[in-house]
Amino acid sequence: MTSGDESSGVLVLAATPIGRVADAPGRLAEELAAADVVAAEDTRRLQRLVGELGVTLSGRVVSYFEGNEAARTPSLVEAVENGGRVLLVTDAGMPSVSDPGYRLVAACVERDLRVTAVPGPSAVLTALAVSGLPVDRFCFEGFPPRKAGERARRLAALADEPRTMVFFESPHRTEATLRAMAETFGAERPAAVCRELTKTHEEVRRGGLAELADWAADGVRGEVTLVVSGAPADASDVPTDAASLAALVAEQEQAGTSRKEAIKAVAQRVGVPKRVVYDAVHLP
Repeated sequence: MTSGDESSGVLVLAATPIGRVADAPGRLAEELAAADVVAAEDTRRLQRLVGELGVTLSGRVVSYFEGNEAARTPSLVEAVENGGRVLLVTDAGMPSVSDPGYRLVAACVERDLRVTAVPGPSAVLTALAVSGLPVDRFCFEGFPPRKAGERARRLAALADEPRTMVFFESPHRTEATLRAMAETFGAERPAAVCRELTKTHEEVRRGGLAELADWAADGVRGEVTLVVSGAPADASDVPTDAASLAALVAEQEQAGTSRKEAIKAVAQRVGVPKRVVYDAVHLP
C-alpha cells in the first residue's frame, strides 16, 4: 500500500499486554476508542482490557479467532475498503505472530489497502532479551508440532541452525519438547525457559536442555517461551588459543550474553573445558 491518506480505510494491528496492563502501549486506548470495528481473538478478554484501560468502545466488536478467521476475513476487508478503521487485537502480544492476523493482513495487502500497527509487547523479543543467549541473530519458530514424530522431524531440520531460536510452547508439553530438543540439539545446548513474562510470577530458568527438561518434569505453569542457542560452529574451524577464546567470549558479551553464559557457550562451541575458556578471559 502506498497511500498515506488518513481518511481512507486502514487495518490497525494493535499489540496488547503479555502480562501487566500497565505495559500497554500508549496509543492502544486511543485506537480502541477510535476504531469503527474491533476484531478480537477473545471478546471477553477485550472487555476486561478496555475496562482496565478505562476506554469506551464506540465501534462494533466482532470475534476473530482461529476457528472463524477464514469466514470473517472478507467482511473485515470490506470494512477497510469502505473507509473503516478496523482494529485487530489478540489475547496478548502482536497479532499475526502465532496468533490470528496473517490471513487478514495478506488479504488487505492483496487489495492494496493500508495496514499499520501499534507496536508494543512481544513475548518473542522479551524472552530473547532476558534469556542471556546471543541476540545478534535469531529466528522465531512458533509452536513445535504436538505429535512426537512431527516434532522430531521439525527439530531435526533445525539441528544445524546457527541462530538463536525462539519457540512458544504450552506448559503441559514443555518437558516433552525440552527432552526432544536435548536429544536432537544435545543435552548441554544452552537454553532458557521463560515463564509468565512480565507477570507477578515471572520466572526465567537457564541451563542445558537436559537440565531444563529435568526441572520441567515437576510441572510447568503459565505461558511459556523457550529460547535455544544456535548450533555451534564446527570446532575444527575455530582457533583455540587464549586470545581467540577471549575474543569469542567478548563477541557474545557484546551481543548481550552474560560472561558466565558466554564462557559456557564458547567452551561448548570449540570443544574445550570451561576452565580453559575462563582462564583465557581472566588470566593475563
